[in-house]
Amino acid sequence: MNDPGFPFIALATALALLIFALCLSGVRRFNLRRALGTVDASICTAGKSWQMGVCRYQDNDLEWFKLLSLSVRPKYTFRRSSLELVGRRKPTEAELVKVQPDSVIVELHYEGREVLLAMKFDAYTGLSSWLEAGPVIGVGTWR
Repeated sequence: MNDPGFPFIALATALALLIFALCLSGVRRFNLRRALGTVDASICTAGKSWQMGVCRYQDNDLEWFKLLSLSVRPKYTFRRSSLELVGRRKPTEAELVKVQPDSVIVELHYEGREVLLAMKFDAYTGLSSWLEAGPVIGVGTWR
């Protein structure tokens, strides 16, 4: 293994794998964003730090995907019938550097836990409409 070309091959392989992972991440992001019902939204659960990601509305679920990930599965899934919209507020001074500019903080309760989403105001109005348009628990069926 005293071949002088070995470090170059190892470095080139590592660089190729990095470029491949970045391309996969870009394709994943493109596929998430082109689907209907997706918005950029940062999340903070149980007092943890803010994480950037993408929310996707499904018929009965709100799914949240981590932005810098290759996983095709959502990190968090919230059942529509268990989500309660508490309100919205402006970000605090400490939150301003952690969330997108011009965001509102949406306060939700999900099965006894507080969930905070940071999103643009337009996305917030879509989320509140989606929650209000959901079926009443125990009455009728959802198509």
